Amino acid sequence: MKIKDVLDIIENYIPLDYAEDFDNVGLLVGDANAALKGVLISHDTLESVVDEAVQKGLNLIVSFHPIIFSGLKSLTGRNYVERTVIKAIKNDIAIYAMHTALDNQYFGVSGILAHKLGLQNQKVLQPQAKTLRQLVTYAPVANAEKVRKALFEAGAGKIGNYAECSFNIEGAGTFKPLEQANPYVGERGKRHYEKEERISVIYPKHLESKILKNLFAQHPYEEVAYEILTLQNNNQEIGLGIIGELAEPVDEKAYLNSLKKQLNLACIRCSSLRNKPIQRVAVLGGSGSFAIGVAKAAQADILITADLKYHEFYQGENQMVLADIGHYESEQFTKLFLFELLTKKIRNFAVALSEINTNPINYL
Repeated sequence: MKIKDVLDIIENYIPLDYAEDFDNVGLLVGDANAALKGVLISHDTLESVVDEAVQKGLNLIVSFHPIIFSGLKSLTGRNYVERTVIKAIKNDIAIYAMHTALDNQYFGVSGILAHKLGLQNQKVLQPQAKTLRQLVTYAPVANAEKVRKALFEAGAGKIGNYAECSFNIEGAGTFKPLEQANPYVGERGKRHYEKEERISVIYPKHLESKILKNLFAQHPYEEVAYEILTLQNNNQEIGLGIIGELAEPVDEKAYLNSLKKQLNLACIRCSSLRNKPIQRVAVLGGSGSFAIGVAKAAQADILITADLKYHEFYQGENQMVLADIGHYESEQFTKLFLFELLTKKIRNFAVALSEINTNPINYL
């Protein structure tokens, strides 16, 4: 097994296509074609984590946060980022990060947190736009079902809780095979009319190459006519944050105290309480101030997130409680999620959970 085999497993479940544009995800250090010795799962990649991988004989670190976020102009060891990268290279340790690719998954960072808090009727808080595409193609009537089936098998046509969704219209297509053509039907130099079906399906963008591969494999024509459109529709399964509901309304102070216990928090920074019960809860792991307006519009009673600045606490405007539980704390279950995912998929190689707490913030 090679390192790239592990990366394929991860990316099949957590496609990098949905990472934010500012992010730096994927294989950051190392050779994907190197033989795999084992995997170390960590929240961050630091020098101490690389040392742990060396000690345990593992040569792939799968990290949530990327150690290289912006461009490196030198590798001189002058800061912790450069020292970590140098140590990894010297010891043939590959480093992989997924960050916002996992943040944007329905089951990702915020989904994990929402599950831990027992939220019901969960929905993506801020769906991601332009992640859905539409394929339109044309096939002879006799071959249309075979083409349609191939598209469905590649993952096209799934909308919410419905699968194999398509729109189909019968019509007539025309084409004139030129001298070098090898037509499936018709004759060179003569215009041909063929009864065809126009097949239209929607799909998430990360499946595009697989869908086109199936289309070309099963379509009878030498030249396949098709169109791809990027849709403005929000993808209800991809985006940042989760909003859901508690089974019963809970007093604000009681809920904040239970939050501390559930998540083992040293403290919570929060805005003024409204003296109203909490039932509708929005969560966004990591830095989530950008979603304050979205959470208010969704009528959340509380937004649980991290890294809020002084003036941002005013933005609840007595309509919603803002609770900053800490960056690491809001993402603390991610490492275990990745560990459980890979131990199910990789049974012949060691997959270890890092024993190092990489949270840089301490409370005294």
